[in-house]
Amino acid sequence: MCAERIRRAIATVCLSGTLEDKLAAASAAGFDGIEVFEPDLVASPWSPTELATRCADLGLSIDLYQPFRDLDSTDPDRFAQNLRRLDRKVDVMAALGVDTVLVCSSVSPDAVDDPDRLAGQLATAAARAGDHGMRLAYEALAWGRHVSTWERSWDVVRRVDSPALGLCLDSFHVLSRGGDPAGFAAVPAEKLFSLQLADAPQLSMDVLQWSRHHRLFPGQGAFDLPYFVACVLAAGYAGPLSLEVFNDVYRQADPARTAVGAMRSLQWLEEALALRDPDAGPPLPPAAPPLTGWAFTELAVDGVSGPELAGVLAALGFTHTGQHRSKPVQLWEQGPTPGHRARVLLNASVVRPAGPGVASVAALGLESADPRRSAARAEAMSAPVLPRTRGAAEADLSAVAAPDGTQVFFTRTGPGGWPADFLPTGERPGHGTGITGIDHVGLTQPFDAFDEAGLFYRAVLGLEPQEVTELAAPFGLVRTRAVTGPDRAVRLTLSVSALRRGGWAPGVPEPQHVALATGDLVATASALRAAGAPLLPMPANYADDLAARYDLPPELLTAIREHGLMYEEDARGGYLHLATDVLGDRVFFEVVQRIGDHDGYGSADAPVRMAAHRHRRRP
Repeated sequence: MCAERIRRAIATVCLSGTLEDKLAAASAAGFDGIEVFEPDLVASPWSPTELATRCADLGLSIDLYQPFRDLDSTDPDRFAQNLRRLDRKVDVMAALGVDTVLVCSSVSPDAVDDPDRLAGQLATAAARAGDHGMRLAYEALAWGRHVSTWERSWDVVRRVDSPALGLCLDSFHVLSRGGDPAGFAAVPAEKLFSLQLADAPQLSMDVLQWSRHHRLFPGQGAFDLPYFVACVLAAGYAGPLSLEVFNDVYRQADPARTAVGAMRSLQWLEEALALRDPDAGPPLPPAAPPLTGWAFTELAVDGVSGPELAGVLAALGFTHTGQHRSKPVQLWEQGPTPGHRARVLLNASVVRPAGPGVASVAALGLESADPRRSAARAEAMSAPVLPRTRGAAEADLSAVAAPDGTQVFFTRTGPGGWPADFLPTGERPGHGTGITGIDHVGLTQPFDAFDEAGLFYRAVLGLEPQEVTELAAPFGLVRTRAVTGPDRAVRLTLSVSALRRGGWAPGVPEPQHVALATGDLVATASALRAAGAPLLPMPANYADDLAARYDLPPELLTAIREHGLMYEEDARGGYLHLATDVLGDRVFFEVVQRIGDHDGYGSADAPVRMAAHRHRRRP
């Protein structure tokens, strides 16, 4: 890897919209170049020459024209027709100002199996392209009829030995078939024409369907892309890192936002590469400082939901300890010591178009070992710090926007930190009902943002995404994953409906929850019930099923039935939790007790809880 920054490119197929939309998004996100996907050009009113001019105006190079399919054929007439087709594409490339076309291995029934005959046909095609100063980048499709591995494609290219014929290495096609990138070392650098990058989740399905619908950007899936790219660069590849992602969600999402997430994926990848070999790569961005805990969770409320939430917080044992100096924001606290304290802000300054009674998680305050460096890290990872207004005596806080719009603040809670923005009310926090902090916050993501959010929290905050699971919820499949710090001081759960909902969606729309920690949930539940907290009842069938599945003490089963507690366990420990009713239109609280080293979030109980919330909200 050279010391200069590697060029970054994106295939237009990654983005939604018309070609004009895609180019604008790629340029605004900071890409250096694009790969032109032929169907995008065919559907465009621009001529190839006009497209080249537009790209130049936007500062984008055209690095590849793609794809050229099914070149070889056992039928001489069809092969001759394919060569005529190639001649026409060469003319288009000349007008575009691009010298390399991607040639995919054939999937046609008449594809050539004999390696010598295949090499002969590719040699003929390469000679015709080379006569015009063009090159063919040959790619082994993972589902190619006879050439489906990169080793087989290299064998053909090696046999031809033409300067106009080289390889395109695509991470999905190589890694989906279990290929070993270490073998790239045997390929001469001058034969590495193109590199295409895509991540993917590990799925057991037909590789074609896997590729066409489920590719992801680097860092969003399960492939070891840092190792893959390191092998390509070590072999001498000197071209751009280019993204080629086929994904049903990104094909309909806002292209500007998708392009920013795509750029962030390459920034994350380049950092991972530099960490493998610091002396060979460009300067590293600021490392993500450790996040040491929760400073606060901020709820946006209105004139109706604000008093409701305040009443519930009081019933949960919180005390209204502070009022912001210049904004309609209340500070509510509970906990025995400053280091073991849950803090919730109620912000009534958010202007909403929705009707009254709306509440939502608006901001997360995270304790950072170095808030300034956290902000610099965010800027380096395409998450610019949000502009904020503040009074002369107020803390200078940095915040960035997560993909769902939630603001993430980097804070310190010590002397001179953000609590100084709040004037004391005269009330002091105490033990309350036994709540000692925030365990995690659960955020439902917009349909388009689930994978993007996982990469955001990974690349910007240094949290690690955990395994994705799916729940059979009452109103459709829900996909969920946690993102956590290494010591679990900060935990978030992200969820999304696996398919877009239609008009029939009577459940809570995009629910959010704040999970509060306690060391003794039974005692806390008793105190909450005595204080009139709106605890969500669980059906008797649920408690009966727990009694059948687990050997629980009778007194615990009694408490489960009385207080609507939920419980799950695994080899590492148990997870005891309860929920409140939905407050406003989408927010609820949980109170949780982790037993032993349990690392879950009550996912198995989520469908029961969703059904209970639906029952409580029926007219």
